[in-house]
Amino acid sequence: MKILMLTPYLPYPLLSGGQIRTYNLLKKLATKYDVTLFALIKEESERQYIPELEKYCAKVRVFKRSQKPFTLRNIFYTAFSSFPFLVIRNHVPQTIWAVEEELRAEHYDLIHAETFYMMPNIPRTEIPIILVEQTIEYLGYESYADKVTFWPLRQILKLDIAKIRKWEEYYWRSCTKLITMSQEDKDFIDSIIHEPRKIQVVSNGVDVKWFAEKERKLPKNLTILSVGTFNWLPNVEAVKFLVENIWPIVKKKIPSVKLWIVGNAPTPEVFEYQKKDTSITITGGIPDIRDAFCGAHVLVAPVFSGKGTRYKILEAMAAGTPIVASELAVEGLGVEHGIQVLIGNSAEELAHLTIQLLKDPELQKKLAKNGKEFVQTRYDWDYIAQKLDHIYLNMASQAQRDSSSVLS
Repeated sequence: MKILMLTPYLPYPLLSGGQIRTYNLLKKLATKYDVTLFALIKEESERQYIPELEKYCAKVRVFKRSQKPFTLRNIFYTAFSSFPFLVIRNHVPQTIWAVEEELRAEHYDLIHAETFYMMPNIPRTEIPIILVEQTIEYLGYESYADKVTFWPLRQILKLDIAKIRKWEEYYWRSCTKLITMSQEDKDFIDSIIHEPRKIQVVSNGVDVKWFAEKERKLPKNLTILSVGTFNWLPNVEAVKFLVENIWPIVKKKIPSVKLWIVGNAPTPEVFEYQKKDTSITITGGIPDIRDAFCGAHVLVAPVFSGKGTRYKILEAMAAGTPIVASELAVEGLGVEHGIQVLIGNSAEELAHLTIQLLKDPELQKKLAKNGKEFVQTRYDWDYIAQKLDHIYLNMASQAQRDSSSVLS
């Protein structure tokens, strides 16, 4: 079976949740499917990673978008387009032409698009299209806009968010099959498009065996870990909430505690935390994320916006790192408070749970053990890939039946 996959990033190196997901699924599905990958890149240096992906893909082509989002071109086109900034930001005309040419030259059984903003690159076609929504984009931006106090900027953001919602919902309806990361996301989307049979859950996963290979080496000082790429607004908000609202309470009770913030593309604001407080350490892209999880006593994840499964939660459990998280951070995973994680929803509650966990080594061991067992049985990539494999096969079979019906 031949599949054309479109992604707004090159799925390697593994710096973001989307890259981790796509790379691991490509690895697992490569033995059964002939995948051609069309991916966007921001820098020419990313081409060096193409050979890694060619191990699992029949063909890999990349298309360069602007390195920085807020270029004059992107702003100008957004102002006069029905598409939102998110689509314009990822709009590369060469990609559209290349997809059209590829579909004329080769026979494909399926088209697989990661994120709705890759859908405009697909021309009208009878080929079944899978749209994977790693998160519900407009909800994350709505949460951010609600916090903006400068009225003119807030109105501009709300107009752009309305565009995101319009097109996101349009592509939910127009695709052949829609994949979400959780049952909660599926239920939310179904409440809008009312097509439950179209939507299926294929959650994110984790390479349990790979994480288990790394031994935990905890530092002398009790250490809190925060993980998440700063290209995603909910992560920026989470770190800000952690540093400004949770951290002072924890530090007052445990003066020697350390805070380690790890994530690709830290903002200048994030680096300021380190300058103001020497007990805070900021690390950008880390070569081996296991070093972060295995070098901290607890992961704290105060996520209050956005949708989708958080890789940081699955990876922390696979690494044996105890977790304190907001309810939204673990939404849809099926974890239980006090069994695999500790869950709180206010700064005070999250701070006190963190203090409790840091002071209780036995509770740390209990959560670590239960968390590892939990992800091994539910979120290993082998299990996740099987679900996607089943969807691929069913869609191909349905397309063949439809084609036979038309011919007869």
